Amino acid sequence: MIRSELIHTVTLRNPHLYQQDVEKIVGTILDDIANALAEGDRVELRGFGVFSVRHRPSRSGRNPSNGTAVFVEEKWTPFFRASKEMQERLNPKK
Repeated sequence: MIRSELIHTVTLRNPHLYQQDVEKIVGTILDDIANALAEGDRVELRGFGVFSVRHRPSRSGRNPSNGTAVFVEEKWTPFFRASKEMQERLNPKK
């Protein structure tokens, strides 16, 4: 699902809201999550999962096209861990 599909789905489920308002709401939520991650905070949505950032230290890597050694700088990457409830919805017990 892409952002526009999410906005469309929320608009259909909430006919009392205007699409412009839903676009602002979805945009605000996603911006706040991104801003919190940029500050190094953790974002927990109960029943959905946890967004956090992880540090990847610098290392030496290889250029796949020619095999030469390349230095890869340290970086922070976003990480998502699904909640137990989400895991159970995705993998129902039979």
